[in-house]
Amino acid sequence: MSATVPTVPERVARDAPVDPPGRRARRRPRSWLPYVLLIPAVLFELLVHLIPMITGVWISFIKLTQQYLRNWSEAPFLGLGNYQVSLDFHGAVGKSLLNSFLLTCGFTVLVVGFAWMLGMAAAVALQRRFFGRGLFRTLFLVPYAIPVYAGIIAWKFMLQKDTGALNHLLFDNLGLPGDKPFWLIGDNAFWSLVIVAVWRLWPFAFLMLMAGLQSVPEELYEASAVDGAKPFRQWRSITVPMLRPVNMVLVLVMFLWTFNDFNTPFVLFGKTAQPPAGDLISFHIYNASFLTFNFGYGSAMSVLLLIFLLIVTIGYLMFVNRRSKRA
Repeated sequence: MSATVPTVPERVARDAPVDPPGRRARRRPRSWLPYVLLIPAVLFELLVHLIPMITGVWISFIKLTQQYLRNWSEAPFLGLGNYQVSLDFHGAVGKSLLNSFLLTCGFTVLVVGFAWMLGMAAAVALQRRFFGRGLFRTLFLVPYAIPVYAGIIAWKFMLQKDTGALNHLLFDNLGLPGDKPFWLIGDNAFWSLVIVAVWRLWPFAFLMLMAGLQSVPEELYEASAVDGAKPFRQWRSITVPMLRPVNMVLVLVMFLWTFNDFNTPFVLFGKTAQPPAGDLISFHIYNASFLTFNFGYGSAMSVLLLIFLLIVTIGYLMFVNRRSKRA
């Protein structure tokens, strides 16, 4: 009767050293050091984000006006009263909030759309190597690298009526007929907001899309070119589908940033001189809180804005995930 020759895995398992019971027991205890190191970060997160958010929600249920700023505990409890006033679109407060909300929706659609298109065009144009590509990449990222306030202040000077660079270029150098327009008041204020916001946002879209294009194999474009595909067909059939994961995150982030944009109208128009065409919802909530000193209304509007953004974000993620599963 012949002996069975053990296989290689059996010999390895048989010859492997076996740790004594005491040594194995010493490996099992869980180390609490990672959790201890996370405690400062968690406490800081609670201090910076969670506690102010809970405080803001509490303020939305009370009548916190200038009269009760010294002692918040004396402010009357209104329940959903502030929310009812904010959502009463027949009243002055609710009607102005609705107008600001619709204005912000249009502003967000235009800014995100133009920023994405400019970023995509620049990323595709700089995808192939050519002399000076690094210089163009650097120049395109300048608006993203400039501090926010410095960039918007520069635009504020350029958009002045008599001394602004834009009117000087259009009317003094190019000789356009008519009077120089006011860019920061009236209906032009909305388009000034859109231009400045797009200028600030599109380099971010360009950076994200350019990074995503690095993962697209060059062989796909070469094979499609051999099959006779033109550049637009390559962009539609190769570039856009391959960049779908990047676009999923990019569009959501740009939407949230733009809808919550406060710096652009605040620096461009000032604290109290904003025109109705530039009354974005974040600036509207600021005015409702710090100009009229009715912090209850402002907090209720902020909570409503938070709920709206959460609903949009969750709905967008569910839609995108469902579409990805079908694909």
